[in-house]
Amino acid sequence: MQAQGLTDLSNSQEAKMKNTPLGAVRWTGGFWGDVFDTMHSTTIWDMWNTWNTPWETLDEKGAHGSNGFRNFEVAAGTVQGKHHGPPFHDGDMYKWLEACAAVYAITKDGELDELMDRFIEQVRLAQRNDGYIHTPVVISERNLGIDSHAGDNTNIGIEIGNDHKKAFASRLNFETYNLGHLMTAGIIHKRATGKTTLFECSKKAADFLYNFLTNDAAELSRNAICPSHYMGAAEMYRETGDEKYLILAKGLIAIRDSVTNGEDHNQDRHKLRDQYEAMGHAVRANYLYAGVADLYAETGEAQLMKNLEAIWNDIVNHKIYITGGCGALYDGVSPDGTTYDQPSIQQIHQAYGRQFQLPQEAAHNEICAQIGMLLFSWRMFQTTGNGKYLDNIETELYNGILSGISLDGKDYFYTETLRRTKEFPYVMRWPKHRQHYISCFCCPPNTVRTLCEAQEYAYSIKDDTLLYVNLYGQNTLKTKDLEIEQVTDYPWDGKVRIEIKKAKKLSTVKLHIPDWCDKYSVKLNGEQVRGEWRTERSGLSRRDPEISTTENHPKWKKGDVIEIYMEMKPRLMEANPLVEEAKNQVCVMRGPLVYCLEGQDIDYTYRINELSLPADIKFKESRVTIAGHEVIALEGEAMQTAPWNQWDNETLYREVWRPKSENKVKIRLIPYYAWDNRGIDDMSVWLNVKH
Repeated sequence: MQAQGLTDLSNSQEAKMKNTPLGAVRWTGGFWGDVFDTMHSTTIWDMWNTWNTPWETLDEKGAHGSNGFRNFEVAAGTVQGKHHGPPFHDGDMYKWLEACAAVYAITKDGELDELMDRFIEQVRLAQRNDGYIHTPVVISERNLGIDSHAGDNTNIGIEIGNDHKKAFASRLNFETYNLGHLMTAGIIHKRATGKTTLFECSKKAADFLYNFLTNDAAELSRNAICPSHYMGAAEMYRETGDEKYLILAKGLIAIRDSVTNGEDHNQDRHKLRDQYEAMGHAVRANYLYAGVADLYAETGEAQLMKNLEAIWNDIVNHKIYITGGCGALYDGVSPDGTTYDQPSIQQIHQAYGRQFQLPQEAAHNEICAQIGMLLFSWRMFQTTGNGKYLDNIETELYNGILSGISLDGKDYFYTETLRRTKEFPYVMRWPKHRQHYISCFCCPPNTVRTLCEAQEYAYSIKDDTLLYVNLYGQNTLKTKDLEIEQVTDYPWDGKVRIEIKKAKKLSTVKLHIPDWCDKYSVKLNGEQVRGEWRTERSGLSRRDPEISTTENHPKWKKGDVIEIYMEMKPRLMEANPLVEEAKNQVCVMRGPLVYCLEGQDIDYTYRINELSLPADIKFKESRVTIAGHEVIALEGEAMQTAPWNQWDNETLYREVWRPKSENKVKIRLIPYYAWDNRGIDDMSVWLNVKH
């Protein structure tokens, strides 16, 4: 019997689509095969070295080591010491472990298995008997001489100086966030390896939260921040079938409505079922929405789906970047300009702002928010079967998430800007150049686990008779009753070949045609069965094509071949005029990929601010290599516009100046995910357009 997938909706009340078993899909080459190989051979091990670097070890810039793994060793009593680093590093290590488990499900890498066991043993030893584990508190208790394994010590650990901590002293200690990621990692590790040590730890953590909910719901409600534990509780219910974990999932979300003096920042100013717009801190928001979608899948509560659909539509129609970025503002306020009640206005960090409020160079877009959006969309797809959610998943994987890591798999962004210029007069809180270690290291392991699990989103099944092809990439799918092989150079080429190797129960194959595709055709065994050409995008509603058994094709058999052709060409995109920052600008896309212009790819010494793209620009496609990875670049000619003195930050306005002649400037655009891999230079996704 094959293990369940990432989210096991086999028995979920509202599941329309279900995962393929974990490890059943594997990349066999191509774009995602290259990404997976980098994760397996380089990234996971490089990140382990980061976690395994003690605090006292200084890098060349004088920065301390993460102390991530050492904190678990100290909490376990394996070594002596103090806690160092941010309180959410526990959860970040659980994300890294989940990435390891996802890779192991494919590779059965024995060395990776041993490494996971090494970490898991320290988790087991550090966890209290009541299921609580948070290394700052457990270390504090050990250093106070308290037996952390003696029972429920939740209220033990009075503040004495700076070294001794109390459990749940502040929501910013991220305990429930950490426990949620432990639950998820334990479940995925069990499904990948068959081992149960970490799973038992994660179950004990869920039991701790269940008892906490039962005994002190008001206190627990004040500690819901970046609520990964909502998803963790729902998946624990699916894994065990124990109703108490469904009660936990319901209760965790229900107690939000009891919060007094709530905040839009944490999405608890208003009762959950009264919310129809995305608001507040984007990571907290998207994790919340994904958790509520999990609850809907199990309960079928119609009101929750009304909330979720309205919120998802608000994001994708008003508040998301073309790259998939979520949470536009470093610091926003809410309500923003819509109330005369000034005292009610609250500051919000990394905020969903107003509709159409999408700055470029000052954009925040924490990578974790994009990952939360993917988790939200995936659950919406599973419960509705609507292909529009797959469009967002594809956008996030190729642009919003993949851009978070360097091509060599070692350096990371925390935020996702759409523009970087030397003239920008501010130093933003987070760097616009990838770093090997970031003090707030939540995004890097989240990025890694998501990319290590990308193959798990490639297909979905329904009743073992319908196969939904969600994403395209060179891979094989092998289950007990179904085997297929997909051959393609997607996203560089729109041709896809799917060959049936085994299909015992299969009756229908459904193919997702991405929203970016204006022209496609589908052939079965060389005969065209479906095709569509689109000339008008506005208001378009289209169903993904299905190929079913018919009188002329009574059953799927070994050797049946589906060929898909999706026309893939560069296209200029424009934003709604209400997006003030993108007026008179265009973005270039090809297939699912957003492109950008870097300073290295501009002829001579021209700058991005001095160029405009002709509205009728013609691009030549060329394959180039960046940091050892081949990409398709787009070459064309831009027009020079009247330059501003690049260092003149003292002139706010000037009379329009028209050059006597228009110089053509050769440029080359590259995929957005590949930028910042050749040193620090200017970059922009949106470019001025000349009609």
